[in-house]
Amino acid sequence: MKPTVVSADVLFEEFRARLRWEWVAGLGASERRFDEVAVKAATSGADLVGYLNYIHPYRLQILGAREIAYLANASPEDCARRVSRIVTLEPPVLVLAEGQAAPEALLSMCERAQIPMFATKESPAFVIDLLRAYLSKHFADRTSMHGVFMDILGLGVLITGESGLGKSELGLELISRGNGLVADDAVDLFRINQTTIEGRCPALLENLLEVRGIGLLDIRAIFGETAVRRKMRLKLIVHLVRRETMEREYERIPYEPLTQDVLGIPVRKVVIQVVAGRNIAVLVEAAVRNTILQLRGIDTYQEFVERHRKAMG
Repeated sequence: MKPTVVSADVLFEEFRARLRWEWVAGLGASERRFDEVAVKAATSGADLVGYLNYIHPYRLQILGAREIAYLANASPEDCARRVSRIVTLEPPVLVLAEGQAAPEALLSMCERAQIPMFATKESPAFVIDLLRAYLSKHFADRTSMHGVFMDILGLGVLITGESGLGKSELGLELISRGNGLVADDAVDLFRINQTTIEGRCPALLENLLEVRGIGLLDIRAIFGETAVRRKMRLKLIVHLVRRETMEREYERIPYEPLTQDVLGIPVRKVVIQVVAGRNIAVLVEAAVRNTILQLRGIDTYQEFVERHRKAMG
């Protein structure tokens, strides 16, 4: 599901320092929000921010030098008509970029229609990039999963499995081997675009890892700043299973790579059997290295099948 929509005053305060913008019109519409229908239909922040465009309503509209020239360099009748058409777009906010001065007709329209207008000296492209990134993350589809999310050899890896299999202990060993912790126990996952899922730690659990018999460990305090990560992109799920589960439900050497659907995106998955005496940390790192090779187009299993076929021939 998508979170509560952003209001004009929240957006203004969020970027007051970075964009150094001023609220020049529509002060009475501080709670004006993005249209919920537009938010639900949007596939990314690009659908919610753009230049003045009569094809896409409900967008946060950016007005640079060309847009202001289009509105102002016309007869009074044409100027009034062009400005009035903006109302039909129902923009949540108008942003004057490049230090442009708004035509009087535009300012009056914003006051009458209660449309907030911000003014900044930054370039339109910079404003669009900044706001698209922010809105993409804010309105991203999201979910939570149980497990330990880590940065292992530069890859975002979620370790899952039933309770009592030693996921947190495994995480601790991987941290001691130089890898980084993102989140333990609960992971917030966000689909930030059509192919990418980003995982973050809930604020309540930041830097913490729970180990049975020891309790809560502050990984940042114990291992240092380099042992924790703020966020990572999910590329691999490592699922831990018991012997009986492995033999019943999973192939020893799957012919096709396993995947798991997360927020509508297939994520690579490997299944590792937990047995006393196995060094699971080494196996996880090996699985990660193998996944990195696969992402580079190197498939060891298919190479073996081809080698076997040639030997049989």
